Amino acid sequence: MNNLPDVSDPLGFTVAALVVYVIVVGRYFLLSGVFYLVFYKWQKNKWKHRKINQREYLPGQFKKEIIRSNITAILFGISGAMLLLLWQKGYTKLYEDIHEYSLWWLPVSLVIALALQETYYYWLHRWMHQPAVFRIVHKWHHDSHIASPWTAFSFHPLEGLIQAIFLPVLLLFLPMHLYVLVSMLVIMSVSSVINHLDIEVYPKWFQKNFFGKWIIGASHHSLHHKQYQYNYGLYFTLWDKVSKTESPLYEELLEGKKV
Repeated sequence: MNNLPDVSDPLGFTVAALVVYVIVVGRYFLLSGVFYLVFYKWQKNKWKHRKINQREYLPGQFKKEIIRSNITAILFGISGAMLLLLWQKGYTKLYEDIHEYSLWWLPVSLVIALALQETYYYWLHRWMHQPAVFRIVHKWHHDSHIASPWTAFSFHPLEGLIQAIFLPVLLLFLPMHLYVLVSMLVIMSVSSVINHLDIEVYPKWFQKNFFGKWIIGASHHSLHHKQYQYNYGLYFTLWDKVSKTESPLYEELLEGKKV
């Protein structure tokens, strides 16, 4: 990262934001596109029985989701440029030398970061479902009554901004290796597409074992798009279980019942 251009001037910052935007939007089209082609085109019949909602998507939904996801990517691009600026100024705890901290800190820092993001998003998500806030900030995302792979980053600009600030703020105080940060971004992207796929890719035995019951998949999140007042989690079901906001229909859906 030492070879990157200085982003403290407006031109450098703009170029950095554009580069990050291209990476984010490219990652979006790659992941969402691959999942859409595999599950909705190439192997449609194979996964048909795992499709959660049997209704057809509304005309124009995918186009609207892609446009809104591009807006989110712009905000993430600005956030990435801001993170780079903070790093160059020495304000962040992001590091490149793998031996700067103990090796055990690599997985531990990832777990801490995911747990903090989960907590941040859960309570943010519940706040966004307050009626006055929902209409302004979160309704765009719920315009997708049936989620799709393209829904993953389809947010209102205000919601995208609130989500984009998390990582720069986190890295102000949490030491994290560059590759751990990259790993976290991959987890964020893949899990978001899986959760919005509306096809349950996790097998039933996994969802019912000790580890799997804490992981959010398409079944869990599809109920949020259907019911609104349940299943606010991002990666894990922990906060929903603790706060008793997990849908009472979730177990029935896991059993293959239509809800």
